[in-house]
This record gives sequence, structure tokens and C-alpha cells, in this order.
Amino acid sequence: MEIRPLAIAGAFEITPRVWSDDRGTFLEWYRADRLAELGASFELQQANTSVSRRGVVRGIHFADTPPGQAKHVTVTYGSALDIVVDIRVGSPTFGRWDSVLLDAIDHRAIYLAAGLGHAFVALEDDTVVSYLVSDVYRPEREHAISPLDPALGFTLPIPSSELVVSAKDAAAPTLAEALERGILPRWES
Repeated sequence: MEIRPLAIAGAFEITPRVWSDDRGTFLEWYRADRLAELGASFELQQANTSVSRRGVVRGIHFADTPPGQAKHVTVTYGSALDIVVDIRVGSPTFGRWDSVLLDAIDHRAIYLAAGLGHAFVALEDDTVVSYLVSDVYRPEREHAISPLDPALGFTLPIPSSELVVSAKDAAAPTLAEALERGILPRWES
């Protein structure tokens, strides 16, 4: 398993070693001990799966900190561009983002620390995204930032005319509006 830090502190790309033979394929997509070596471990509280058609954008989502919600995300079918956004007020990389191509070929995963924003865009129909999270879903503590915020400057491999965004995510505030409303996590949290 190779672990590469992303441009955002607390986010890592994880590339597993894949064993293949005439029976199929085997890989380890999550290793608590390897994440703990990086100070990125968490206690698993919930596992989620979404199935999306090509062009669906989910996010940018985040939870109140503390405790926040750390995530370990992979794709088990199809492909998605997974995006981490640094929304932690006071962080040296505040407002920046990085991305990882997750697919059922290379089997990469991404780890995001609590307090980071998370989004993805499905690149194929029936893309299955599975993620492990450090806290259960608590709607009263969940927030979103618009993935269409032009100030973020996402570079997406699908034309904007083909993107499908939920009404909730489309109506979410921009990063600047979220900052003004005081709903963003703080770097020191």
C-alpha cells in the first residue's frame, strides 16, 4: 500500500497493492495501522455507499467540528473524481482543493481528516462510491458549500452543462458566504 499526502494537510491518496490471478482480484483498501502511522486514524462509526450516474456531483459536504467527520473513500464500480477542499479557517491552504481519480481499475482511496470539505463527480453511469466515516450522520451538524462556487475554480472532466447537482447542494452558500456565516471549521479544531 502506497500512501501519498495531497496538497491539503490531513488528506492522503491511498494506492493499494492488487493481487490478481485466474480467480479475480484481491486488495486491502483500508488499513487502520497504516493511517495511524500518519496520525490519520479514526474510529469507524458508519459506512455509506452511493450509486450515481455520469455527471452527478455530490458535495461539498462537511460536519461541525469537533467532532467533525473523517472519511475514507473508494470506488468499487465505475469512476469518480474525488475532491478535498480545505475549508478550515486559519489553515495555510484555506480555499485550496486537490483531487484523486478513484476507479475500479486502480482501486485508489482517499482519506480526509475531519474539518475538510468533500465532494465527488461521477465519471460513469452506475458509479459506486463507498466510504467509511468517523461519526454517524447527524443532519443538524451537517453543512454544504456549493460545488458550483466559481471562486474555487474546480477543473472537472465533464462539461458544466452535463453536471447534475442536487437542489440542496446548488443552493448551498459559496465558500465566502459560509465564512461570513461562521459555519466553517477552524484549523486549530
